[in-house]
Amino acid sequence: MTVPKFALSENSEAAVGKSRAEVIVLGTVQAGGQAELAPGAEAVDAAFEGKLAEVLRTLGATGKAEEIVKLPTLGKLNAGVVLAVGLGKAGESGEITAEQVRRAAGAAARSLTGTDRAFSTLSAVDLQAAVEGTALGAYSFTEYKSEPGDAAVSKVDFASPAEGTARDHKATLKAATSIAEAVIIARDLINTPPNDLFPASFADRAKKLAEQNGLEFEVLDEKALKRKGYGGILGVGGGSARQPRLVRLAYRGAKPVKKIALVGKGITFDSGGISIKPAANMDHMTSDMSGAAGVLASVVLAAKLKYPLEVIAHIPLAENLPSGTSYRPGDVLSMYGGKTVEVLNTDAEGRLVLADAMVRAAEDDPDYLIETSTLTGAQVVALGNRTAGIMGSDDFRDRVAEIARATGEGGWAMPLPEELRADLDSRLADLANVTGHRWGGMLAAGIFLREFVADELPWVHIDIAGPSFNTSGPWGYTGKGGTGVPVRTIAAVLADIAANG
Repeated sequence: MTVPKFALSENSEAAVGKSRAEVIVLGTVQAGGQAELAPGAEAVDAAFEGKLAEVLRTLGATGKAEEIVKLPTLGKLNAGVVLAVGLGKAGESGEITAEQVRRAAGAAARSLTGTDRAFSTLSAVDLQAAVEGTALGAYSFTEYKSEPGDAAVSKVDFASPAEGTARDHKATLKAATSIAEAVIIARDLINTPPNDLFPASFADRAKKLAEQNGLEFEVLDEKALKRKGYGGILGVGGGSARQPRLVRLAYRGAKPVKKIALVGKGITFDSGGISIKPAANMDHMTSDMSGAAGVLASVVLAAKLKYPLEVIAHIPLAENLPSGTSYRPGDVLSMYGGKTVEVLNTDAEGRLVLADAMVRAAEDDPDYLIETSTLTGAQVVALGNRTAGIMGSDDFRDRVAEIARATGEGGWAMPLPEELRADLDSRLADLANVTGHRWGGMLAAGIFLREFVADELPWVHIDIAGPSFNTSGPWGYTGKGGTGVPVRTIAAVLADIAANG
C-alpha cells in the first residue's frame, strides 16, 4: 500500500472555508472531564460562531484519547463533516506530546475510510506526528482479499503550523512521509503470507528495493553460504526445501560521518523445527522476519533521507521447518567466524542466524551495530506487547532506549547479567544456544548474541517479539498484523548519529 497524497495548506478561516475537503479533522483535549478544542481548530470554531466545543460536548465529546465524534457542518463550511478526535489530557504546562498527536491522527485516519479528501488541523500541533499518524492509521493490507472494501482516504491537506517557514514545513512533510512509507514497506513484508514470502522471494524484493533506491546489493545462496562457512544460517534453514539466503545491502551517503551496521532476523516462518511449537497461534510466526523487514526498510529510508552515513545491512533469511534434513537438538554447528554452538532447542533459531550475520557485519568495521529481532517469548512476558527490550553496550543501549521512547515506539533498557553466561556453557561446544532453565530468557539470548560481537564495538539488540505484530484490535495508528516497529526508532537513531556522532 502507498500512503495518501499529502499537501500543505493555510490554516486561516478563508482557507478552511474554501477547502475542497469532504471532512475536516480537528483535535479535542480532555480538560476537567469535558472536551476543549486543541490548537489549530480556531478557523473551524469561527465558522460555528465560537460554539464548536459546546456543540461537540452536547454530542458527548470528552476529549479522551482516540475518541471520535462527527458533526455535520450544515453548510457552515464547504466540507460536509467535522471529525473531532480526542488527544487525551494535556501535560501540566498544557503541552500535547507528539505521540498523542500521532495516535489521534491514526484513529482519525481509520475513521476516514471511503473519504476522498480530508483537511487536518492536527498538524498545527505537530506536523510530523500528524503526517506519520495519518499515513500509518490509513494503512490496510488487502492484497489477498477478493473484496477489499472501502479504500483509505486518498488525499489529506495539512494545516501549516504557525511557527517555522514554508520551506521547513515542506521538509518536515517530505521526511515524515518517507518515514511512514518505510514503515509500510516493513508492514507489507510482515503481512505477506509465508507461501509467498520465503528466503529467495524476500531476497528478490530486497533486490528490487535496492535497485529503486540506488543501494548496493549482494545475496549469498545456500552454496555460497556453505562455501563461506555460515553454519548457523545453514543449520536453521536446512529443514526446508526453500533454502536460506544472506542479503547484504549498503547505502553510502555523501561525506559520511559514521558507519552503521544493521542486522535483522529473517525467519520467514518458524515452526520451531524439531522442537516444534504448539499449533495454537503458530500462524503468528509468519511475523518472525519482522527484524529483517525493519532493517530492509531502514536502509531504504537512509537512502531516501540522504543521511551523511554509511549504512550496511545484513539480513539472514531462513525457514525453520521439521524434516529429514532438519538440524537436531544435540547437533553442534560451526558458526561463521569459527565458534561452535551446541543446539539444545531448535526453536531458539533466531540467535543462530543472527550470530553468523553479526560476525560478518563486524568485518565491515562499523562504528555501531544495531540488531533487531523477534527473538524471545520472554520479552513479552517481561515487558508486554508494546515495549521492546533493549540490550547491549551500556551507553549505546541507553541512548537507543531513550530515542525509542521519544519516537513513541517504546523500549526499555535491560541488563546482560554476567552470572547468566555460565548457563550457556556447553559440554561439547563453545556455548549452547539456550540455558537449561526458563529464567531470564530474554537476557540470556542477549548474552548469547554478545558472544558474536566484535570487541569494543558499540552495539544494541532490540527484541521486538511483542511490539512487531499486533494480534489485538486496532489502536492509534496501529492496525492488526505487522506494525513496522522498530523502523522509526532506527531512523531516529541514525539521524542522531548523523548529528552527534
